[in-house]
Amino acid sequence: MKAFERGIPLQLLVAGAIIASMLVLAGALLIQGYRGVEGALVTAAGESASQLGATINERIRRLIDPAESTLRLLTHDPISQTDNLPARLDRLPMLVENLRANRTLSAVYIGYPNGEFLLIRALRVPEVRRALQAPDAAKYLVQSQTLNGQGGLLGEWRFYDSELRLLRVQERPDYNYDPRQRPWYNEARLTSKTVLTQPYVFFTTREIGLTLAHRSVDGAAVIGMDASVNDLGGEMGDLRQTPNTELAVVDGKGTVIAYPDLTKLMIHEGKELRLATLAELEVPSLSQLNAEGVPAGTPVSYRVTGQDWYGIWVPLSNFTSNEVKVLIAIPAVELLAGARRLLFNQALWSGTLLIVLLLIGWYIGRRIARPLTALADQVGALAAFDFARPVGVESKIAEVRDLSSVMGSMSRTIHNFQAITLTLSRETRLESMLEGVLSRLVEATGVMGGAVYLLDDEECRLRLACSVNGEQYPQSMLIEGFTETELAERVDLALANRGQYLEVSLRNRADELLGILVLQLAEEGAHSQQPRKPFKRFVEELSGAAAVAIETRQLIEAQQRLLDAIIKLLADAIDAKSPYTGGHCERVPQLADLLLQKVIDSHDGEYAGFTMSDAERYEFQIAAWLHDCGKITSPEYVVDKATKLETLYNRLHEVRTRFEVIWRDIELDYWRGIAEGNDIGLLAARRDALHESLRDDYAFVAQANVGGEFMKDEDIERLKQIGERRWLRYFDDRLGISHDEAERLQGRPERPLPAEEFLLSDKPEHRVMWGERKPPVAKDDPRNIWGFDMRLPPYASNYGELYNLGIRRGTLNDEERFKINEHIVQTLMMLTTLPLPRHLRRVPTIAANHHEKMDGTGYPRKLSREQMSIPERVMAIADIFEALTAADRPYKAPKTLSESLKILAFMARDQHIDADLFRLFISQGVYKEYGERFLHPEQMDAVDVRAILEILDGVKA
Repeated sequence: MKAFERGIPLQLLVAGAIIASMLVLAGALLIQGYRGVEGALVTAAGESASQLGATINERIRRLIDPAESTLRLLTHDPISQTDNLPARLDRLPMLVENLRANRTLSAVYIGYPNGEFLLIRALRVPEVRRALQAPDAAKYLVQSQTLNGQGGLLGEWRFYDSELRLLRVQERPDYNYDPRQRPWYNEARLTSKTVLTQPYVFFTTREIGLTLAHRSVDGAAVIGMDASVNDLGGEMGDLRQTPNTELAVVDGKGTVIAYPDLTKLMIHEGKELRLATLAELEVPSLSQLNAEGVPAGTPVSYRVTGQDWYGIWVPLSNFTSNEVKVLIAIPAVELLAGARRLLFNQALWSGTLLIVLLLIGWYIGRRIARPLTALADQVGALAAFDFARPVGVESKIAEVRDLSSVMGSMSRTIHNFQAITLTLSRETRLESMLEGVLSRLVEATGVMGGAVYLLDDEECRLRLACSVNGEQYPQSMLIEGFTETELAERVDLALANRGQYLEVSLRNRADELLGILVLQLAEEGAHSQQPRKPFKRFVEELSGAAAVAIETRQLIEAQQRLLDAIIKLLADAIDAKSPYTGGHCERVPQLADLLLQKVIDSHDGEYAGFTMSDAERYEFQIAAWLHDCGKITSPEYVVDKATKLETLYNRLHEVRTRFEVIWRDIELDYWRGIAEGNDIGLLAARRDALHESLRDDYAFVAQANVGGEFMKDEDIERLKQIGERRWLRYFDDRLGISHDEAERLQGRPERPLPAEEFLLSDKPEHRVMWGERKPPVAKDDPRNIWGFDMRLPPYASNYGELYNLGIRRGTLNDEERFKINEHIVQTLMMLTTLPLPRHLRRVPTIAANHHEKMDGTGYPRKLSREQMSIPERVMAIADIFEALTAADRPYKAPKTLSESLKILAFMARDQHIDADLFRLFISQGVYKEYGERFLHPEQMDAVDVRAILEILDGVKA
């Protein structure tokens, strides 16, 4: 007894209860089993009968519907309006095709209001062919009745083969068929619907069928069809539930329409055939069932001729009469044979099961008690703050299952709240944060679904940000002019007829509306009626944290959009600043991103393991947009310099003016010589020679100014000789000059006027010193904190005329070329001064290293390949390829794909760009994708990839 002082063990109670219950249950099952199976079998028989009725209905529908569709089409056919036999025979192919398409149709015919008649019959039945004495090759019979000249009717039969070739024509004076006296004709004339007759035996074919008729669209004629239902009885025989089941389709008058045995179904009356009545069928079980008078679909048991039967009848709806039904009679001995076998099996299994339960009852009791022990262990883990461990056990005991469910729900709720807190604190993207918080909140609260709407201030709308489970939520809701109370009503109205909802406003710390949290509650459950108020208060408290997180993310995203816009604005400004840069700052980021994506997608070679996070991709895109931001400091006249003497204007015009002065001096010398009485001929010859020489010299200077050809030493020497020509200056060259120009002239004495000047010269004031504006690009400059390693020209600017005209290639002198290259210096200096966040710390180096070379000879820091990251090397290729193919530069014609790739191949061979990246650029077709988007059609020439790659054979490892 002491063992039971603490209570009876659950396993003992369970085992005893199971054994006792099974003893009672076994007896009950043996008593009720038979009756239950009997009822189930009878019910199944009823359902089977209903299915049989549906099957017969469907069979009749599949017979009638195609025929009716064909009939409706024929009502629009011109044959209904023809008034002579030849015109009607012209439509014979169409009528025959309908008979071929629907094998259940035996004949198609048209009756006309004047008594004329046309019938086309398919000769498929051998007995019919013999009765009609049809030729052997005949497939179709056309029976016609037309008016003759005397007002009488002329009957003719025409036999056709399968190709509608006429085989025989027979006049049939005895053929007198007036369609106007037929019920199908008269009924169809009175209605616009299709007329359907009750089934009957066709006189000609001896088949059971029915007639469909419909008047033509103009009402002048009536078209009819004969459709056979002869196979219906055979199909019914295949649907018997038991071997001796009796089935028949009868109408309200007791006439049998369908029966598996056709010999019993048809009754001979002289030469005529008719359908048998139910009494004439001589099937007592069906006759008795028809006389019982039970409702449709209700099984009934009865006894007839010493045998028990179960019967049921089902109405058929596809006949014109509503009284057509199918009768089903099943022998009870056959229907209940399974029940008797099942009764024996149940008794055998019940005895066996009882013996087994006596042995395993104790074992089952222990198994039932185990979930409680396991649940106790799991609750102990919760007490140890292990909320990630799943809580729940499988049990058939409701209380244990409920306790397990509650404990599991509590554990999941706590775990979901932890996940919500983690999502709010870690997720950077607003959409992802909202989806994560909402899904966890829906799971934690046990609601059916939910949605978050965010406020669109510009349009005064709530727009759907995310949704979880539940109904399909509206994408937006207009809220302009609504108060807070009206807002809740507006949301309720928008969600009308979608279920029961809880709406909670999301507000920032200034109590401004950010959006709406919508939770879809269960129709009946824990969150309906009374529990809704505390539940709403709980959700409101939780939504406050979400609102603060939303506000923070929106501020971050707004700042990011602003930063992106400013960066693109700067890039657009640089592109717009000079036509010589065109859309460079806009296209390079797209080309660079295209190549970088191919590197990321590469699964073999050097880049097989290369990946980039979303933050790193964003960092790269920012750097690509800012890669030339230093050009904003580049002097516009240097960037746009098209001729050698150009500064803020083309100084060639100033030089040309000096040539004009000398020209006039020559003229003056000529006239002065005449005035002095010298030989006019010699003076004119000397003048013309000097003018011609002056023209040649100016043409040479002007050509040199263009910078289109390489300047040889003899060209530079000639410039010096031309520059030694003299002209007289009569005005002070220090009047009206700027402060900077005046400073450069300090220390030089003024020459008395008129002063003799050289035609071309390099004056001291042409050379502008660096002064305090000297950039810290020298490697040993203490101000150089960026690691620049560039050669600084001696002067900030050099406007010397001979110096600039003597530029051997192009139009830029050393000082101006440095100013161009200095843009990358300014890019790095400008970007490093920005307080960039951690995820953008590499923007300056990615943006500023695209002019470095793989061999370490680039600028501004002479970095080698090993010192450059993959994104930096990608930028170098993108920058050069865009510049080569750009079609919006006024100083050069755009290069084709093949020309550009050949130049890049040589640069890769010379280790100016990354050879491996260039191979990927070629093999992945990056140049094609870029060309299709940005290049002109004439630039998209054929590229010999093999020839391009052969250039790389000499690339060092």
